[in-house]
Amino acid sequence: MTALANESAPEATGPYSDLDEALWLAWQAAVEKLPEGFRAEIIEGSIEVSPTGRYSHGRTANDLRDGLVLFLAGSDYAARQDMNVIDGRKVLIPDVFVAPRDTPEHVSEDGIGIKASAVAMVVEVVSPGRDDVSRDRVRKRRAYARAGIPVHLLIDDHDELGMVTLLTAPNPDQAVYDDEVRVPYGTTVTVPEGPAKGFTIGEEITGPGRAP
Repeated sequence: MTALANESAPEATGPYSDLDEALWLAWQAAVEKLPEGFRAEIIEGSIEVSPTGRYSHGRTANDLRDGLVLFLAGSDYAARQDMNVIDGRKVLIPDVFVAPRDTPEHVSEDGIGIKASAVAMVVEVVSPGRDDVSRDRVRKRRAYARAGIPVHLLIDDHDELGMVTLLTAPNPDQAVYDDEVRVPYGTTVTVPEGPAKGFTIGEEITGPGRAP
Protein backbone atom coordinates (compact mmCIF):
# COMPACT_ATOMS: atom_id res chain seq x y z
CA MET A 1 0.00 0.00 0.00
CA THR A 2 2.72 2.44 0.86
CA ALA A 3 4.04 2.17 -2.71
CA LEU A 4 1.43 4.78 -3.57
CA ALA A 5 3.60 7.34 -1.79
CA ASN A 6 6.40 8.82 -3.87
CA GLU A 7 8.41 11.97 -4.44
CA SER A 8 7.02 12.70 -7.92
CA ALA A 9 3.36 13.10 -7.06
CA PRO A 10 1.42 15.34 -9.48
CA GLU A 11 0.57 18.85 -8.41
CA ALA A 12 -2.87 19.44 -6.99
CA THR A 13 -5.59 20.28 -9.51
CA GLY A 14 -8.19 20.86 -6.78
CA PRO A 15 -8.21 20.86 -2.99
CA TYR A 16 -6.16 17.65 -2.93
CA SER A 17 -3.42 16.21 -5.10
CA ASP A 18 -3.97 13.17 -7.29
CA LEU A 19 -1.82 11.18 -4.86
CA ASP A 20 -3.95 12.30 -1.91
CA GLU A 21 -7.09 11.17 -3.71
CA ALA A 22 -5.51 7.85 -4.73
CA LEU A 23 -4.45 7.17 -1.14
CA TRP A 24 -7.90 8.11 0.11
CA LEU A 25 -9.61 5.66 -2.27
CA ALA A 26 -7.08 2.93 -1.46
CA TRP A 27 -7.59 3.50 2.27
CA GLN A 28 -11.38 3.24 1.91
CA ALA A 29 -10.98 -0.07 0.08
CA ALA A 30 -8.42 -1.34 2.58
CA VAL A 31 -10.45 -0.71 5.74
CA GLU A 32 -13.31 -2.82 4.40
CA LYS A 33 -11.00 -5.84 4.08
CA LEU A 34 -8.84 -5.52 7.18
CA PRO A 35 -9.03 -8.49 9.54
CA GLU A 36 -10.35 -7.85 13.02
CA GLY A 37 -7.76 -6.32 15.31
CA PHE A 38 -6.06 -4.17 12.65
CA ARG A 39 -6.46 -0.53 11.74
CA ALA A 40 -5.27 1.63 8.84
CA GLU A 41 -4.21 5.27 8.87
CA ILE A 42 -2.99 7.71 6.23
CA ILE A 43 0.15 9.31 7.65
CA GLU A 44 2.51 11.55 5.67
CA GLY A 45 1.61 10.16 2.25
CA SER A 46 1.44 6.47 3.20
CA ILE A 47 -1.19 4.01 4.33
CA GLU A 48 0.03 2.44 7.56
CA VAL A 49 -1.59 -0.71 8.92
CA SER A 50 -1.01 -1.68 12.55
CA PRO A 51 -2.48 -4.25 14.94
CA THR A 52 -4.39 -3.55 18.12
CA GLY A 53 -1.94 -2.83 20.94
CA ARG A 54 -0.81 -5.34 23.55
CA TYR A 55 -2.50 -5.66 26.92
CA SER A 56 -0.21 -3.13 28.66
CA HIS A 57 -0.77 -0.64 25.83
CA GLY A 58 -4.55 -1.01 26.02
CA ARG A 59 -4.56 -0.85 29.82
CA THR A 60 -2.66 2.44 29.84
CA ALA A 61 -4.85 3.97 27.12
CA ASN A 62 -8.04 2.86 28.88
CA ASP A 63 -6.87 4.03 32.31
CA LEU A 64 -6.12 7.45 30.84
CA ARG A 65 -9.47 7.60 29.05
CA ASP A 66 -11.27 6.56 32.25
CA GLY A 67 -9.57 9.43 34.07
CA LEU A 68 -10.52 11.90 31.36
CA VAL A 69 -14.14 10.69 31.37
CA LEU A 70 -14.41 11.58 35.07
CA PHE A 71 -12.51 14.85 34.63
CA LEU A 72 -14.70 15.98 31.71
CA ALA A 73 -18.02 14.86 33.23
CA GLY A 74 -20.61 17.62 33.01
CA SER A 75 -18.62 19.56 30.40
CA ASP A 76 -19.24 19.94 26.69
CA TYR A 77 -16.26 17.66 25.90
CA ALA A 78 -15.72 13.90 25.95
CA ALA A 79 -12.83 11.45 25.74
CA ARG A 80 -13.03 9.12 22.74
CA GLN A 81 -11.28 6.03 21.40
CA ASP A 82 -11.31 3.92 18.22
CA MET A 83 -12.48 6.73 15.96
CA ASN A 84 -10.97 8.29 12.86
CA VAL A 85 -9.65 11.85 13.03
CA ILE A 86 -9.78 13.37 9.55
CA ASP A 87 -7.40 16.10 8.38
CA GLY A 88 -8.15 16.71 4.71
CA ARG A 89 -7.23 13.41 3.08
CA LYS A 90 -5.25 12.19 6.08
CA VAL A 91 -6.66 9.68 8.57
CA LEU A 92 -5.30 9.38 12.11
CA ILE A 93 -6.52 7.11 14.89
CA PRO A 94 -5.27 8.35 18.28
CA ASP A 95 -5.27 6.00 21.24
CA VAL A 96 -7.41 8.60 23.04
CA PHE A 97 -8.62 12.06 22.07
CA VAL A 98 -10.75 14.87 23.47
CA ALA A 99 -13.40 16.55 21.33
CA PRO A 100 -16.82 18.20 21.73
CA ARG A 101 -19.37 15.81 23.18
CA ASP A 102 -22.07 16.55 20.58
CA THR A 103 -20.27 16.67 17.26
CA PRO A 104 -22.66 16.53 14.27
CA GLU A 105 -21.19 19.71 12.79
CA HIS A 106 -17.67 18.37 13.25
CA VAL A 107 -18.20 14.99 11.59
CA SER A 108 -16.71 14.67 8.10
CA GLU A 109 -19.24 14.90 5.26
CA ASP A 110 -18.91 11.19 4.49
CA GLY A 111 -19.34 10.26 8.15
CA ILE A 112 -15.96 8.50 8.30
CA GLY A 113 -14.66 10.43 11.28
CA ILE A 114 -14.39 13.66 13.21
CA LYS A 115 -12.57 16.64 11.71
CA ALA A 116 -9.17 17.33 13.22
CA SER A 117 -10.14 20.99 13.63
CA ALA A 118 -12.55 19.96 16.42
CA VAL A 119 -10.03 17.87 18.37
CA ALA A 120 -8.58 19.58 21.45
CA MET A 121 -6.14 16.89 22.59
CA VAL A 122 -4.68 13.61 21.33
CA VAL A 123 -2.89 10.87 23.24
CA GLU A 124 -0.56 8.21 21.90
CA VAL A 125 0.70 5.28 23.97
CA VAL A 126 3.90 4.29 22.17
CA SER A 127 3.96 0.73 20.86
CA PRO A 128 7.08 -1.47 20.86
CA GLY A 129 9.03 -2.21 17.69
CA ARG A 130 11.23 0.11 15.67
CA ASP A 131 8.62 1.08 13.07
CA ASP A 132 5.86 1.45 15.66
CA VAL A 133 8.06 3.68 17.81
CA SER A 134 8.97 5.81 14.80
CA ARG A 135 5.31 6.12 13.80
CA ASP A 136 4.12 7.14 17.26
CA ARG A 137 7.06 9.39 18.23
CA VAL A 138 7.88 10.99 14.89
CA ARG A 139 5.39 10.62 12.03
CA LYS A 140 2.19 10.99 14.00
CA ARG A 141 3.68 13.79 16.08
CA ARG A 142 4.33 15.75 12.89
CA ALA A 143 0.87 14.89 11.56
CA TYR A 144 -0.87 16.15 14.69
CA ALA A 145 1.18 19.35 14.66
CA ARG A 146 0.41 19.83 10.97
CA ALA A 147 -3.29 19.43 11.77
CA GLY A 148 -2.99 22.12 14.47
CA ILE A 149 -4.21 19.94 17.35
CA PRO A 150 -3.46 22.05 20.45
CA VAL A 151 -2.32 19.38 22.95
CA HIS A 152 -0.49 16.13 22.20
CA LEU A 153 0.43 13.69 24.96
CA LEU A 154 2.88 10.79 24.50
CA ILE A 155 3.16 8.01 27.06
CA ASP A 156 6.28 6.05 26.21
CA ASP A 157 7.38 2.86 27.98
CA HIS A 158 10.33 2.64 25.60
CA ASP A 159 11.86 6.09 26.12
CA GLU A 160 14.64 5.66 28.71
CA LEU A 161 12.93 4.26 31.85
CA GLY A 162 9.50 5.46 30.81
CA MET A 163 8.71 9.01 29.81
CA VAL A 164 5.64 11.25 29.45
CA THR A 165 5.95 14.00 26.87
CA LEU A 166 3.45 16.86 26.77
CA LEU A 167 3.45 18.91 23.57
CA THR A 168 1.63 22.22 23.03
CA ALA A 169 1.77 25.26 20.71
CA PRO A 170 1.52 23.47 17.35
CA ASN A 171 3.19 25.10 14.35
CA PRO A 172 1.33 23.62 11.36
CA ASP A 173 3.62 25.19 8.75
CA GLN A 174 6.68 23.54 10.31
CA ALA A 175 4.82 20.41 11.50
CA VAL A 176 6.29 20.80 14.99
CA TYR A 177 5.14 21.61 18.52
CA ASP A 178 7.00 24.63 19.85
CA ASP A 179 6.54 23.78 23.54
CA GLU A 180 7.58 20.45 25.05
CA VAL A 181 7.64 19.11 28.61
CA ARG A 182 9.19 15.71 29.35
CA VAL A 183 8.92 13.97 32.70
CA PRO A 184 9.89 10.43 33.78
CA TYR A 185 7.36 7.92 35.04
CA GLY A 186 6.63 8.61 38.68
CA THR A 187 6.48 12.39 38.09
CA THR A 188 3.18 14.22 37.60
CA VAL A 189 2.55 16.41 34.57
CA THR A 190 -0.53 18.61 34.13
CA VAL A 191 -2.36 19.54 30.92
CA PRO A 192 -1.95 23.33 30.71
CA GLU A 193 -4.79 24.35 28.39
CA GLY A 194 -7.99 23.36 26.65
CA PRO A 195 -10.98 21.42 28.00
CA ALA A 196 -8.64 19.01 29.85
CA LYS A 197 -6.74 21.86 31.54
CA GLY A 198 -5.72 20.73 35.02
CA PHE A 199 -5.90 17.01 34.25
CA THR A 200 -2.84 15.27 35.66
CA ILE A 201 -0.93 12.26 34.38
CA GLY A 202 0.95 10.42 37.09
CA GLU A 203 1.55 7.00 38.64
CA GLU A 204 -2.12 6.04 38.47
CA ILE A 205 -1.73 5.92 34.69
CA THR A 206 1.96 5.19 34.00
CA GLY A 207 2.84 3.20 37.10
CA PRO A 208 5.66 4.23 39.45
CA GLY A 209 9.07 5.47 38.42
CA ARG A 210 11.49 2.76 37.36
CA ALA A 211 14.86 2.12 38.90
CA PRO A 212 17.82 2.20 36.47
